[in-house]
Amino acid sequence: MSESGPVTEHRAERILAYMFVGIVALSIGAFIAVIVGTLAGAGSNDGFSQGIWPAVIMLPWFGLPIAFLLLIALLIVNGVRRSRAARSGSS
Repeated sequence: MSESGPVTEHRAERILAYMFVGIVALSIGAFIAVIVGTLAGAGSNDGFSQGIWPAVIMLPWFGLPIAFLLLIALLIVNGVRRSRAARSGSS
């Protein structure tokens, strides 16, 4: 049985990735909910201004830019980790 090296945890990358996927999934779900709600007639007689609809309509407006920023942060964290690994490996 061979002994493998220490398992390095990349917790920050994992958290950023899951947050990115979660926010994008919620935003796409909100798009679909608005489309289905419109087809079901919720938009008639100003129905989208009541209940949870305002939050559902505004979720992609804020969620997608936040997801974009999370993607940039994930790329930066990944790049820093790789450059540190390359530096430590070349010494």
